[in-house]
Amino acid sequence: MSAQVLVFLTLAVTLVLFVANRWRYDVVALLALLFLTITGAVPAADAFSGFGHPAVVTVAAVLIVSRGLAAAGVVDQLTRVLDIAGDRPTALVAILTIVVTFASAFMNNVGALALLMPVAVRLGQKRGVSPSLLLMPLAFGSLLGGMTTLIGTPPNIILSAYRRDALGESFGFFDFAPVGVALAAVCLVFIALVGWRLLPIRVATDEEHGQFEVAEFTTEVELPAESELAGMTLRDLAAKGAGELVVATIFRGPRRLSAPRADSVLEAGDRLLIEIAPGELENLLRVTDLTLVSEDEAHSSRDLESVEAVVLPRGRMDGRTVAELDLRAAFGLNLLAVARQGRRIRSRLSKLRFEAGDIVLLQARRDAKTPLGTLGLLPLEQRDLRLRPASAAVAMAIFGLAIVALVLRLLPAQVAFTTAAVAMVITGVLRLRDAYQAVDWSIVVLLGAMIPVGEAMESSGGAATIANRLAALGESLPLPLTLAVVLVAAMVLSDVMNNAATAVLMAPIAVQVAAALDASPDPFLMAVAVGASCAFLTPIGHQSNTLVMGPGGYRFGDYWRLGLPLEILIVAIAVPMLLWAWP
Repeated sequence: MSAQVLVFLTLAVTLVLFVANRWRYDVVALLALLFLTITGAVPAADAFSGFGHPAVVTVAAVLIVSRGLAAAGVVDQLTRVLDIAGDRPTALVAILTIVVTFASAFMNNVGALALLMPVAVRLGQKRGVSPSLLLMPLAFGSLLGGMTTLIGTPPNIILSAYRRDALGESFGFFDFAPVGVALAAVCLVFIALVGWRLLPIRVATDEEHGQFEVAEFTTEVELPAESELAGMTLRDLAAKGAGELVVATIFRGPRRLSAPRADSVLEAGDRLLIEIAPGELENLLRVTDLTLVSEDEAHSSRDLESVEAVVLPRGRMDGRTVAELDLRAAFGLNLLAVARQGRRIRSRLSKLRFEAGDIVLLQARRDAKTPLGTLGLLPLEQRDLRLRPASAAVAMAIFGLAIVALVLRLLPAQVAFTTAAVAMVITGVLRLRDAYQAVDWSIVVLLGAMIPVGEAMESSGGAATIANRLAALGESLPLPLTLAVVLVAAMVLSDVMNNAATAVLMAPIAVQVAAALDASPDPFLMAVAVGASCAFLTPIGHQSNTLVMGPGGYRFGDYWRLGLPLEILIVAIAVPMLLWAWP
């Protein structure tokens, strides 16, 4: 079997595994790399060369610098301007999206979204605006901001490094701005005036507690020995005024009764997996003698408080169970309930494997410092806006010097931002531990593994084969339409797989298409940059989309409501802008 066939088969399987999402994308990328290395398509000496690639180093350094800017309170200061927004949803959506777009141009877009999301929901509560109208525009704004600068998103860094390898010179810091800023500006206007109106109003807010209200939590309760409910039916339980609840499963010893009927009889010792609105959970425990399975004597005093938080992508909780985390012993936390938008939870909470976007209801002592950040949780409550002037000034000075060095081409990106990251640690802006935690190692592994795979696609002639097919199509099409095909191909891939992987795979194809058409490769590379940043159709295309799914109460198909018009608008504007900026 030829190397080209091996590469194509490997990429096809890799794409299927990316879409299936059974294994994390960094694991899938490593498997692809190892398979191609074992079969000889990738030379063994070059198998791990991707981990030293300048793009990988730059991405890691930018993530550290972004954490430094956030730790210094720079983005929090930006949010102060949000108070000028009036009561109209249009104004609120506009100013929130503008702020997150601007912040995402200079820092990690997921970090910018995580900082602003609780603020957005708090402002929505004050003005009676549903979070579902605010959070998707906020997520999409973070993606739009990323396409405007070199460091705004990993695909831009990857494509810049690829251009240096292929053509001898990388893209500059603001080379992405002419097209990116124009697209961001038009899309922001569309989102503020029209886009938010296309979204569903599905989630209410809890005015009393000032927290997110989701459609329903799944929690586990138990009938104690001598329970007054023993012998009653589920219908009797509802009649006791327990509120609206759904008993999804009854665990009775080793038996499991799924979707029990209303006339099912309860027995002492039964454990019920129930779906219930957050506001009804407290009422259920008050009118019955049911007890939370997660609760014990040490966690039943009035010195406790509940905390709602969302599981962040790639955080410590993502992909792990309660038992693996040892929440109670290691962190002093009880898991009371979980909300997973769009899918019913059928397993015991103790065995549930958390997913990014899950909303968890935790119980903690009031006098304890809840380690939400360590666990990779974003608290769904008002964020105190603060600014540490000294740290903020130092952080901005370090960041500014790195940008100047990059714009004037005094230093390459990987050196400039690694220097900035080290400077933030030395000056105390960022602790060393936080610097290491800031790096998304799954992205590092993904890039380190996929770069040799992408090189194998090029060296085996696979990229040229695809490019020749596209070029043959281009012979019967005007050049702008061929450019649009490359752009749309990158868009489609980014909706189902990581945007960094999309850039790695599409970069050699874009350059080969340009060569076949005897055209400049720059507009084609920039088309890939734009397309890789446009993961607007699915919640799995980008971490920002995943992060808002649970709190916003979105379903999988809701992303098309706003995402499809945005992608059509972007294609219509991006193609002429690309040809104008990069003739």
